Amino acid sequence: MKTFEDLPVYKKAKELSVRIYRIDNSKYLKDYGFKDQIQRAAVSVMNNIAEGFERGSDRDFIKFLYYSKGSVGEIRSLLNLAFELNYIENDFYEIMKNDCIEISQQLSNFIKYLSNKLEK
Repeated sequence: MKTFEDLPVYKKAKELSVRIYRIDNSKYLKDYGFKDQIQRAAVSVMNNIAEGFERGSDRDFIKFLYYSKGSVGEIRSLLNLAFELNYIENDFYEIMKNDCIEISQQLSNFIKYLSNKLEK
């Protein structure tokens, strides 16, 4: 991979961010604190992948991938709350939750790959 934009996990994280920014619900939009928090967490996932990649060291990259993984967990937690508050519908909640699980798994696999590469 020549750029972070080439990474499948970055692409998936960017798609998730765009979907979160496009949530169109009057209750959600009026809850500025909640909206801000979930949007910042979503952007954090993709930005930490980018920043870690640009650091140029696998050790640093792994650290930033863990930060991204933490932010994905935060998004899932916020999605649980959004669903309970009726900010999002069940179908949308399930899609977003599954995307988060997929991104988290991709990050775990990438961390494992890079860690094994360091051990050699």
